[in-house]
Amino acid sequence: MKGKFHLAKIKINNMQMKYFKFFVMICFVGMFFSCGGDDDICESGEGTPRMKVSFKSIDTGKERPVDSLYVAVDYGSGKVQLGKLEKIDSRLIPLRVDDSPYTDVYFRFADKGVESHVRVNYTTKSAYVSPGCGIKKTYENLNSELIQSNPVLKLEAGLNQIENEDKTNLFLLF
Repeated sequence: MKGKFHLAKIKINNMQMKYFKFFVMICFVGMFFSCGGDDDICESGEGTPRMKVSFKSIDTGKERPVDSLYVAVDYGSGKVQLGKLEKIDSRLIPLRVDDSPYTDVYFRFADKGVESHVRVNYTTKSAYVSPGCGIKKTYENLNSELIQSNPVLKLEAGLNQIENEDKTNLFLLF
């Protein structure tokens, strides 16, 4: 009697082991299909858009490229240098994402040259996009004021909202 009970117990243990192996294999195969790229990163411009700045000649009023441009932005804790770009006809500039109603942007042609100070005022709206992107801010009612005017001589408004990075929001006249 004891022998029959022992054999039945071994059969039950073998059957449980088969189910356990099957369960582990299903979990392992499921890992390959569960890692989708949709939620890992923010793709196709779903994040907070940047302001597009283009350049015009003050004499002709026509768009023109600049040879070199240094940009700095004050995000609330002092200026952050965004670096130098050469031979460009526009520049994308990230604005503040906190609840501030403005962003101060600084433009210059040379590394240690004189600097123009532009304040960009706006209102913001927030919308949830996805786990990878988080919250997207859109900027509305953009208006800019030239606080320090050398080398930028004048400002011209473009599109007064930022929903994507396709259209120019601000023209700098040199």
